[in-house]
Amino acid sequence: MFLTAFFVFWAVVAWKVYFYVAYRRRDLAGKVALITGGGSGIGRKMAHILAAKGCQVVLWDVNAAGMDKVKGELAAAGAACSTYVVDVSDRELVYRVAKEVGDVDILINNAGIVSGRPFMDTPDELIVKTMQVNTMAHFWTLKAFLPAMLRRNDGHVVTIASAAGTAGVAGLVDYCASKFGAVGVGESLYMELRKRKSQVRTTLVCPYYINTGMFDGVRTRFPLLLPILSEDYASSRIILAVERGEEYLCMPWIVGVAFMFKVLPVPWQATVAELLGLSDGMDTFKHRTASASTAAKKSA
Repeated sequence: MFLTAFFVFWAVVAWKVYFYVAYRRRDLAGKVALITGGGSGIGRKMAHILAAKGCQVVLWDVNAAGMDKVKGELAAAGAACSTYVVDVSDRELVYRVAKEVGDVDILINNAGIVSGRPFMDTPDELIVKTMQVNTMAHFWTLKAFLPAMLRRNDGHVVTIASAAGTAGVAGLVDYCASKFGAVGVGESLYMELRKRKSQVRTTLVCPYYINTGMFDGVRTRFPLLLPILSEDYASSRIILAVERGEEYLCMPWIVGVAFMFKVLPVPWQATVAELLGLSDGMDTFKHRTASASTAAKKSA
C-alpha cells in the first residue's frame, strides 16, 4: 500500500511538472479570434474574455440581435468587435464572408443546435440541420481559414464538440451523431497537422451540459461527479486551454476517462450510463420554438 501511494504521488508530481513545462500560457494580445455562434451562450462569454486579453474579436451567428448586444457590451468595455450574420451550414456564404473577414489567428468552431427529441419523433429537416451545423460547418470554416494558417505556420483551431460526442445518449441520437463527427474532425485534424509538422495548434473541447439555455430542463443525477457547467467556468477554461495550447479538454475530468468503459460488454456499459442518469437526463428537456432551435448557439 505504501509503495503504491509513493509511486502514485510521484507520478502526479511528474505529470504536473510536465504539464507546466509543456503547456505554458502564451499571450493572445493582438490575435484575431473568430467565434461562430458568438451571439449568445459561451460564444458571448468567450468573446468578452478574448477581448479583455487584447484580441480582435470577430463574431459569426444567425442571431443578429444577439451579436449587436455583444458588440455593444465590448464597445462599452473599450474593445472592438466585428459581426457578420452567417449561417455556418451555408458553405458558399461561409466562403464569401470569410474573404471579407480575411486571415484569423484563432478559429473557434462553436456554433451548434439541438433538437432534443427521441429519434423517431425528430423531423427529417431537423436531423439534416443538426448535421449541417454541428459537423459539416466545421469543414467549411476550416477550408476557409486553415490555408492561411498553414502558410504562416501559425494559428489555432478550436473544436467545441461535446461529451455527447464520446458516448451515445437517449434522446440525442442526431445530436450525438453530429458531435461524434465533430470529435472525429478535431482528432483527425490534429493528426494531419502533426504529420506535416505544422505549428498550427488544435484544441478539441468535450464538455458536459452547459447552462447556456440550450439544454433547458436537463438534469444530472450526480452533480458532484457530472455537474451542469456554468457558462463562466466553461468559457474561461476553454480560453485557458487555448492559451496553453492544450490539445484535448474534457469538462468535467471524468468525461476524459469515459472511454475506459468501452472495454466492458455493451449491456454493462448501458447499465453504468443508466446508473449515472445519462439515459434520463433529456426526459425533462424543454423544447424551444422552431425558430429558436435553429439559432447557432452552443452548449455541450
